[in-house]
Amino acid sequence: MVRRAIHLFSAASLLLGAAAVWRMQPAATVTMAAVEAVAAPASDADPGTNDAAFAADEPIQPLPRTIALDRTQVVLGQRLFHDPRLSRNGEISCATCHDLTKGGTDHAVRSQGLGGVEGALNSPTVFNSAFNFKQFWDGRADSLEEQVEGPLTNETEMAADWSTVLAMLGSDDAYVAAFAKTYPDGITRDNVKRALGTFQRSLITPDSRFDRFLRGDRTAISAEELEGYQLFKNLGCTSCHQGVNIGGNMFQTMGRMGNYFADRGNVTKADLGRFNVTGKDRDRHKFKVPSLRNVALTAPYLHDGQAATLEDAVRIMAKYQLGHDLADDDAGLLVAFLRTLTGEYREGP
Repeated sequence: MVRRAIHLFSAASLLLGAAAVWRMQPAATVTMAAVEAVAAPASDADPGTNDAAFAADEPIQPLPRTIALDRTQVVLGQRLFHDPRLSRNGEISCATCHDLTKGGTDHAVRSQGLGGVEGALNSPTVFNSAFNFKQFWDGRADSLEEQVEGPLTNETEMAADWSTVLAMLGSDDAYVAAFAKTYPDGITRDNVKRALGTFQRSLITPDSRFDRFLRGDRTAISAEELEGYQLFKNLGCTSCHQGVNIGGNMFQTMGRMGNYFADRGNVTKADLGRFNVTGKDRDRHKFKVPSLRNVALTAPYLHDGQAATLEDAVRIMAKYQLGHDLADDDAGLLVAFLRTLTGEYREGP
Protein backbone atom coordinates (compact mmCIF):
# COMPACT_ATOMS: atom_id res chain seq x y z
CA MET A 1 0.00 0.00 0.00
CA VAL A 2 2.29 2.73 -1.24
CA ARG A 3 0.20 5.90 -1.24
CA ARG A 4 2.23 7.94 -3.68
CA ALA A 5 4.39 7.44 -6.75
CA ILE A 6 7.91 6.32 -5.83
CA HIS A 7 10.74 8.55 -6.99
CA LEU A 8 12.19 5.91 -9.28
CA PHE A 9 14.04 8.39 -11.45
CA SER A 10 15.89 9.86 -8.48
CA ALA A 11 17.05 6.39 -7.45
CA ALA A 12 17.72 4.95 -10.93
CA SER A 13 21.46 5.58 -11.08
CA LEU A 14 21.90 4.22 -7.56
CA LEU A 15 19.93 1.08 -8.37
CA LEU A 16 21.79 0.30 -11.59
CA GLY A 17 25.24 0.94 -10.20
CA ALA A 18 24.70 -0.89 -6.94
CA ALA A 19 23.08 -3.88 -8.61
CA ALA A 20 26.24 -4.45 -10.60
CA VAL A 21 28.39 -4.20 -7.48
CA TRP A 22 26.12 -6.61 -5.61
CA ARG A 23 26.62 -9.33 -8.20
CA MET A 24 30.40 -8.98 -7.96
CA GLN A 25 30.71 -9.11 -4.18
CA PRO A 26 31.22 -12.38 -2.29
CA ALA A 27 28.56 -13.40 0.20
CA ALA A 28 31.18 -13.72 2.93
CA THR A 29 34.84 -13.06 3.51
CA VAL A 30 35.54 -16.62 4.64
CA THR A 31 35.26 -20.04 3.10
CA MET A 32 32.70 -22.02 5.06
CA ALA A 33 33.17 -25.77 4.91
CA ALA A 34 29.52 -26.58 5.43
CA VAL A 35 26.25 -24.70 5.38
CA GLU A 36 23.00 -26.30 6.42
CA ALA A 37 20.58 -26.90 3.58
CA VAL A 38 17.55 -24.69 3.15
CA ALA A 39 14.64 -25.93 5.22
CA ALA A 40 11.68 -27.64 3.61
CA PRO A 41 8.75 -25.37 2.72
CA ALA A 42 6.12 -24.88 5.38
CA SER A 43 3.04 -27.03 5.02
CA ASP A 44 0.86 -23.97 4.52
CA ALA A 45 2.96 -22.59 1.68
CA ASP A 46 1.11 -21.75 -1.50
CA PRO A 47 0.64 -24.98 -3.52
CA GLY A 48 2.60 -24.88 -6.70
CA THR A 49 5.04 -22.29 -5.39
CA ASN A 50 8.67 -23.30 -5.67
CA ASP A 51 9.96 -21.87 -2.40
CA ALA A 52 13.63 -22.32 -3.25
CA ALA A 53 13.05 -20.43 -6.50
CA PHE A 54 11.08 -17.77 -4.62
CA ALA A 55 13.97 -17.13 -2.22
CA ALA A 56 16.50 -17.13 -5.05
CA ASP A 57 14.56 -14.40 -6.86
CA GLU A 58 14.53 -12.11 -3.81
CA PRO A 59 17.29 -9.52 -3.25
CA ILE A 60 17.61 -10.71 0.38
CA GLN A 61 18.73 -14.25 1.16
CA PRO A 62 18.34 -16.19 4.44
CA LEU A 63 21.33 -16.64 6.71
CA PRO A 64 22.81 -20.14 6.95
CA ARG A 65 21.71 -21.87 10.14
CA THR A 66 25.17 -23.23 10.89
CA ILE A 67 28.79 -22.67 9.91
CA ALA A 68 31.43 -25.37 10.30
CA LEU A 69 34.11 -24.02 12.64
CA ASP A 70 36.79 -25.53 14.86
CA ARG A 71 35.21 -25.84 18.32
CA THR A 72 38.46 -25.39 20.25
CA GLN A 73 39.23 -22.17 18.38
CA VAL A 74 35.73 -20.83 19.04
CA VAL A 75 36.00 -21.60 22.78
CA LEU A 76 39.41 -19.95 23.02
CA GLY A 77 38.27 -16.94 21.00
CA GLN A 78 35.20 -16.58 23.19
CA ARG A 79 37.36 -16.32 26.29
CA LEU A 80 39.67 -13.78 24.66
CA PHE A 81 36.71 -11.72 23.45
CA HIS A 82 35.44 -11.28 27.02
CA ASP A 83 38.82 -10.82 28.73
CA PRO A 84 39.50 -7.19 29.79
CA ARG A 85 43.17 -8.03 30.39
CA LEU A 86 43.69 -7.58 26.66
CA SER A 87 43.42 -3.82 27.26
CA ARG A 88 46.21 -1.72 28.75
CA ASN A 89 44.37 -0.94 31.99
CA GLY A 90 42.66 -4.33 32.29
CA GLU A 91 39.18 -2.78 32.20
CA ILE A 92 38.01 -3.00 28.57
CA SER A 93 37.32 -6.14 26.55
CA CYS A 94 36.04 -6.61 23.02
CA ALA A 95 32.63 -7.26 24.60
CA THR A 96 32.63 -3.82 26.22
CA CYS A 97 31.73 -2.17 22.92
CA HIS A 98 30.22 -5.30 21.36
CA ASP A 99 27.93 -6.61 24.06
CA LEU A 100 26.27 -9.83 22.90
CA THR A 101 23.27 -9.07 25.12
CA LYS A 102 22.74 -5.73 23.36
CA GLY A 103 22.69 -6.83 19.73
CA GLY A 104 26.50 -6.91 19.54
CA THR A 105 26.80 -3.17 20.24
CA ASP A 106 26.90 -0.91 23.32
CA HIS A 107 23.93 1.38 22.47
CA ALA A 108 26.20 4.42 22.75
CA VAL A 109 26.28 7.19 20.15
CA ARG A 110 30.06 6.73 20.15
CA SER A 111 31.81 4.13 22.26
CA GLN A 112 34.11 5.04 25.13
CA GLY A 113 37.59 3.60 25.27
CA LEU A 114 40.43 3.71 27.77
CA GLY A 115 39.92 6.36 30.43
CA GLY A 116 36.44 7.16 29.19
CA VAL A 117 37.73 8.76 25.99
CA GLU A 118 34.93 8.93 23.42
CA GLY A 119 35.64 7.37 20.04
CA ALA A 120 34.95 8.94 16.66
CA LEU A 121 32.33 6.50 15.37
CA ASN A 122 29.33 4.45 16.41
CA SER A 123 30.30 0.83 17.10
CA PRO A 124 28.80 -1.52 14.51
CA THR A 125 27.38 -4.86 15.58
CA VAL A 126 29.71 -7.83 15.74
CA PHE A 127 26.89 -10.26 14.90
CA ASN A 128 27.10 -11.71 11.37
CA SER A 129 30.32 -9.79 10.74
CA ALA A 130 31.70 -12.85 8.94
CA PHE A 131 29.39 -11.99 6.05
CA ASN A 132 30.81 -8.48 5.57
CA PHE A 133 33.19 -8.10 2.65
CA LYS A 134 35.29 -5.63 4.67
CA GLN A 135 35.48 -4.67 8.35
CA PHE A 136 35.08 -1.22 9.98
CA TRP A 137 32.95 1.61 8.61
CA ASP A 138 35.77 2.65 6.28
CA GLY A 139 36.57 -0.92 5.22
CA ARG A 140 40.23 -0.72 6.19
CA ALA A 141 40.41 -4.38 7.28
CA ASP A 142 39.94 -7.20 4.77
CA SER A 143 39.33 -9.92 7.37
CA LEU A 144 38.19 -10.44 10.94
CA GLU A 145 41.78 -11.36 11.87
CA GLU A 146 43.09 -8.09 10.46
CA GLN A 147 40.29 -6.24 12.24
CA VAL A 148 41.60 -7.40 15.65
CA GLU A 149 44.61 -5.08 15.31
CA GLY A 150 42.41 -1.98 15.24
CA PRO A 151 40.70 -1.84 18.64
CA LEU A 152 43.42 -3.78 20.47
CA THR A 153 46.19 -1.29 19.74
CA ASN A 154 44.20 1.93 19.20
CA GLU A 155 45.12 4.50 21.86
CA THR A 156 41.50 5.61 22.24
CA GLU A 157 40.14 2.07 22.53
CA MET A 158 41.97 -0.80 24.29
CA ALA A 159 45.41 0.84 23.94
CA ALA A 160 47.34 -2.40 24.37
CA ASP A 161 50.58 -3.56 22.77
CA TRP A 162 51.27 -7.07 21.57
CA SER A 163 54.30 -7.75 23.76
CA THR A 164 52.25 -7.02 26.90
CA VAL A 165 49.27 -9.03 25.70
CA LEU A 166 51.39 -12.06 24.81
CA ALA A 167 53.22 -11.85 28.14
CA MET A 168 49.90 -11.78 30.01
CA LEU A 169 48.62 -14.81 28.12
CA GLY A 170 51.88 -16.65 28.66
CA SER A 171 51.65 -16.14 32.43
CA ASP A 172 48.17 -17.69 32.57
CA ASP A 173 48.39 -21.49 32.79
CA ALA A 174 44.87 -21.95 31.46
CA TYR A 175 45.66 -19.89 28.37
CA VAL A 176 48.96 -21.71 27.85
CA ALA A 177 47.13 -25.05 27.90
CA ALA A 178 44.30 -23.81 25.67
CA PHE A 179 46.64 -22.39 23.02
CA ALA A 180 48.80 -25.55 23.09
CA LYS A 181 45.68 -27.63 22.54
CA THR A 182 44.46 -25.42 19.70
CA TYR A 183 47.60 -24.39 17.81
CA PRO A 184 50.88 -26.35 17.40
CA ASP A 185 52.96 -23.19 17.95
CA GLY A 186 51.02 -22.08 21.02
CA ILE A 187 50.61 -18.43 21.98
CA THR A 188 51.49 -16.10 19.12
CA ARG A 189 50.13 -12.83 17.81
CA ASP A 190 48.66 -14.55 14.75
CA ASN A 191 47.01 -17.25 16.84
CA VAL A 192 45.34 -14.69 19.11
CA LYS A 193 43.95 -13.05 15.99
CA ARG A 194 42.88 -16.41 14.55
CA ALA A 195 41.02 -17.39 17.71
CA LEU A 196 39.22 -14.06 17.95
CA GLY A 197 38.35 -14.15 14.25
CA THR A 198 36.98 -17.68 14.50
CA PHE A 199 34.82 -16.79 17.50
CA GLN A 200 33.39 -13.80 15.67
CA ARG A 201 32.51 -16.05 12.74
CA SER A 202 30.42 -18.11 15.13
CA LEU A 203 28.27 -15.07 15.98
CA ILE A 204 25.53 -15.70 13.45
CA THR A 205 21.84 -15.04 14.09
CA PRO A 206 19.78 -17.26 11.78
CA ASP A 207 16.04 -17.90 11.71
CA SER A 208 14.69 -14.39 11.84
CA ARG A 209 11.02 -14.28 11.04
CA PHE A 210 11.91 -12.89 7.62
CA ASP A 211 14.36 -15.75 7.02
CA ARG A 212 11.56 -18.19 7.82
CA PHE A 213 9.34 -16.33 5.37
CA LEU A 214 12.01 -16.64 2.67
CA ARG A 215 12.27 -20.35 3.38
CA GLY A 216 8.57 -20.84 2.73
CA ASP A 217 6.67 -20.02 5.92
CA ARG A 218 4.19 -17.45 4.63
CA THR A 219 2.76 -16.99 8.13
CA ALA A 220 6.10 -15.84 9.60
CA ILE A 221 5.42 -12.17 8.84
CA SER A 222 2.23 -10.12 8.89
CA ALA A 223 0.51 -8.42 5.99
CA GLU A 224 1.79 -5.05 7.24
CA GLU A 225 5.36 -6.35 7.45
CA LEU A 226 5.13 -7.81 3.95
CA GLU A 227 3.84 -4.46 2.70
CA GLY A 228 6.84 -2.85 4.36
CA TYR A 229 9.15 -5.24 2.51
CA GLN A 230 7.50 -4.41 -0.81
CA LEU A 231 7.98 -0.71 -0.06
CA PHE A 232 11.61 -1.40 0.93
CA LYS A 233 12.15 -2.87 -2.54
CA ASN A 234 10.10 -0.28 -4.44
CA LEU A 235 11.93 2.64 -2.86
CA GLY A 236 15.28 1.17 -3.89
CA CYS A 237 16.57 0.31 -0.41
CA THR A 238 17.68 -3.10 -1.73
CA SER A 239 20.15 -1.42 -4.08
CA CYS A 240 22.45 -1.22 -1.03
CA HIS A 241 20.81 -3.48 1.54
CA GLN A 242 20.58 -6.95 0.02
CA GLY A 243 22.27 -10.35 0.03
CA VAL A 244 22.61 -12.68 2.98
CA ASN A 245 23.63 -9.88 5.36
CA ILE A 246 21.22 -7.28 3.99
CA GLY A 247 24.22 -5.01 3.52
CA GLY A 248 27.90 -5.28 4.30
CA ASN A 249 28.96 -6.03 0.72
CA MET A 250 29.65 -2.61 -0.81
CA PHE A 251 30.65 0.97 -0.10
CA GLN A 252 28.23 3.85 -0.62
CA THR A 253 28.49 7.62 -0.34
CA MET A 254 26.51 9.12 2.51
CA GLY A 255 24.39 11.92 1.04
CA ARG A 256 23.85 10.98 -2.60
CA MET A 257 20.62 12.95 -2.86
CA GLY A 258 21.35 15.72 -0.35
CA ASN A 259 24.24 17.15 1.63
CA TYR A 260 23.88 15.26 4.89
CA PHE A 261 27.07 16.66 6.40
CA ALA A 262 26.29 20.29 5.59
CA ASP A 263 22.85 19.88 7.12
CA ARG A 264 24.20 18.10 10.20
CA GLY A 265 27.23 20.37 10.64
CA ASN A 266 30.41 19.85 12.68
CA VAL A 267 32.13 17.68 10.08
CA THR A 268 35.00 15.60 11.48
CA LYS A 269 37.79 13.52 9.99
CA ALA A 270 35.77 10.38 10.75
CA ASP A 271 33.03 11.69 8.44
CA LEU A 272 35.42 11.37 5.48
CA GLY A 273 34.98 7.60 5.66
CA ARG A 274 36.78 5.56 3.02
CA PHE A 275 38.77 8.65 1.97
CA ASN A 276 40.85 8.24 5.13
CA VAL A 277 42.01 4.85 3.80
CA THR A 278 42.52 5.53 0.09
CA GLY A 279 43.13 9.29 -0.08
CA LYS A 280 41.00 9.34 -3.25
CA ASP A 281 38.51 12.15 -3.58
CA ARG A 282 35.87 9.80 -4.99
CA ASP A 283 35.87 8.02 -1.61
CA ARG A 284 35.07 11.13 0.41
CA HIS A 285 32.09 10.45 2.76
CA LYS A 286 31.92 6.86 1.51
CA PHE A 287 31.22 4.09 4.05
CA LYS A 288 30.64 0.36 4.12
CA VAL A 289 26.90 -0.21 3.94
CA PRO A 290 25.92 -1.68 7.32
CA SER A 291 24.04 -4.91 7.72
CA LEU A 292 20.38 -4.57 8.69
CA ARG A 293 20.37 -7.90 10.51
CA ASN A 294 19.03 -7.39 14.07
CA VAL A 295 18.74 -3.67 13.34
CA ALA A 296 15.89 -3.29 15.83
CA LEU A 297 18.40 -4.14 18.60
CA THR A 298 21.29 -1.86 17.64
CA ALA A 299 20.20 1.75 18.17
CA PRO A 300 21.50 4.40 17.72
CA TYR A 301 22.19 4.27 14.00
CA LEU A 302 24.50 5.51 11.23
CA HIS A 303 28.27 5.90 11.44
CA ASP A 304 27.85 8.95 13.67
CA GLY A 305 25.07 7.53 15.83
CA GLN A 306 22.83 10.51 14.99
CA ALA A 307 19.67 8.48 14.31
CA ALA A 308 18.25 7.64 17.72
CA THR A 309 15.42 5.41 16.49
CA LEU A 310 14.65 3.15 13.55
CA GLU A 311 12.12 5.68 12.29
CA ASP A 312 14.80 8.40 12.40
CA ALA A 313 17.14 6.14 10.46
CA VAL A 314 14.69 5.26 7.68
CA ARG A 315 13.71 8.92 7.26
CA ILE A 316 17.34 10.05 7.03
CA MET A 317 18.26 7.32 4.56
CA ALA A 318 15.19 7.92 2.41
CA LYS A 319 15.91 11.65 2.27
CA TYR A 320 19.66 11.67 1.74
CA GLN A 321 20.15 8.43 -0.21
CA LEU A 322 16.94 8.25 -2.28
CA GLY A 323 15.64 11.82 -2.34
CA HIS A 324 12.31 10.89 -0.80
CA ASP A 325 10.48 12.44 2.16
CA LEU A 326 8.59 9.61 3.84
CA ALA A 327 5.00 9.95 4.97
CA ASP A 328 4.29 8.68 8.48
CA ASP A 329 2.50 5.56 7.28
CA ASP A 330 5.32 4.60 4.92
CA ALA A 331 7.94 5.12 7.63
CA GLY A 332 5.87 2.87 9.87
CA LEU A 333 5.68 0.16 7.23
CA LEU A 334 9.45 0.17 6.75
CA VAL A 335 10.07 -0.04 10.49
CA ALA A 336 7.59 -2.92 10.75
CA PHE A 337 9.55 -4.83 8.09
CA LEU A 338 12.92 -4.08 9.69
CA ARG A 339 11.71 -5.58 12.97
CA THR A 340 11.29 -8.95 11.23
CA LEU A 341 15.08 -9.14 10.71
CA THR A 342 15.92 -10.00 14.33
CA GLY A 343 17.48 -13.47 14.38
CA GLU A 344 18.39 -15.99 17.06
CA TYR A 345 21.85 -16.17 18.60
CA ARG A 346 22.58 -19.59 20.03
CA GLU A 347 25.28 -18.90 22.60
CA GLY A 348 28.16 -21.32 22.75
CA PRO A 349 30.39 -23.00 20.14
